Amino acid sequence: MRTNMEHGSDAAGGNRPEGATDTPSAGIGASEFGVRPGEITRALPERPDAGLYFIGRLRTPWTDRASCPKNGRESEEVCTVELDPDLVPALDGLEGTTHLWLLYWMDRAPRDLLVQVPRQYGRGRGTFALRSPARPNPIAMSAVRLVGMEGNRLSVIGLDCLDGTPLLDIKPYFASTDCHPEAVVGWHCERRESFVK
Repeated sequence: MRTNMEHGSDAAGGNRPEGATDTPSAGIGASEFGVRPGEITRALPERPDAGLYFIGRLRTPWTDRASCPKNGRESEEVCTVELDPDLVPALDGLEGTTHLWLLYWMDRAPRDLLVQVPRQYGRGRGTFALRSPARPNPIAMSAVRLVGMEGNRLSVIGLDCLDGTPLLDIKPYFASTDCHPEAVVGWHCERRESFVK
């Protein structure tokens, strides 16, 4: 484990580093993006424990992390899910569905950050207390609104990723089980309360 006190650029997202691959085992480190003061990194394992199949790509208007929304609720842009044509039969039954969970692989995010200092919060927090794409397994998820289906293409609203991001899975969103209005994130509530005072 190492702490880097050099000031750097955003750890999350970003332009594709030279030499990066589309394979989940590719270990992208924070040093390629810069590490902020107070952030802690760790060396990546030599080999992965499991393999994944990318089932398609996400087409969005964002090509750099500066223009990409921080979360899917910040944009009303219609984006496209391009599913591999061979998987179209797996969409059977989605007709009439209004919302989906999309799980995707943030292939351009660093994977070695344990403590991050998000620019908007200004203090370090553990990676597992954040929704940053920079994490040991850069799996992201968004609850999106399904606005159209044609062949292997789904039109959705609510994405927050760069164009070409690999897709891992599609699941229906069930309001009866997926919505927890009482849920809280402790540090986020504390931050909000400090603004009110």
